[in-house]
Amino acid sequence: MEQYRHELKYLISYPEYEELRIRMLPYFSLDPNARDGEYTIRSLYFDDYWNSAYEEKEMGILARRKYRIRIYNYSDKSIKLERKKKVDKYIFKKAASLSKDEFYRILDGDYSFLLESDDQLLREFYIECISNVMRPRVIVDYERTPFIMDEGTVRITFDKRVRAAIGGYDIFDDSLPTLNAIDSDKLIMEVKYTEFLPQIVRNMVPPRSSELTAASKFVICCDKTAYLREQVYYRDEKYIL
Repeated sequence: MEQYRHELKYLISYPEYEELRIRMLPYFSLDPNARDGEYTIRSLYFDDYWNSAYEEKEMGILARRKYRIRIYNYSDKSIKLERKKKVDKYIFKKAASLSKDEFYRILDGDYSFLLESDDQLLREFYIECISNVMRPRVIVDYERTPFIMDEGTVRITFDKRVRAAIGGYDIFDDSLPTLNAIDSDKLIMEVKYTEFLPQIVRNMVPPRSSELTAASKFVICCDKTAYLREQVYYRDEKYIL
């Protein structure tokens, strides 16, 4: 049975982040996977022929999903194909491991091994690639500082320097140039929990002057790189050149 988690997002300033971090330290612990307090996340997002993941987010469709391949610190130690389902403020993620060779096969358009996999998610991704022409869309990079609390399985993350990589889709190429996708004085705070949000956390969030947002790093980075697909955005309307 799928277990959905609550997800809230805020666009906050760096002074708000510093204040929150100090207030959280007595109650939260840093995720042990964070090296020197943070790690770099790189995700290659996919979309289908109709740009469904992008358009459904823009239209505010409550039930939607998207696929991505994610790595950490540009390393091949953990390569995950993930599917994120979202229903309003509830999310469910499913992941399957890939080898570096399998990633490059996907990048080259060789999907045959996915159909032969024992993993259902990989087989479903094969169907998406073949039937709906699922293809790479954008690479999203950012540095994440993650905090965890056992009560309520609360996880609060701060994502800094959100940017879109351009010039290719090779997630292991750390020399790809990037474009900043949000204002340099802002970062994205995400609050995720499964069971309940303890009152002590409720008292911390949202920050006093923060903005509750439905910001999607995927959509933000798609918009930032729209010129590469010969698209122009003007007053929230899209014109194809």
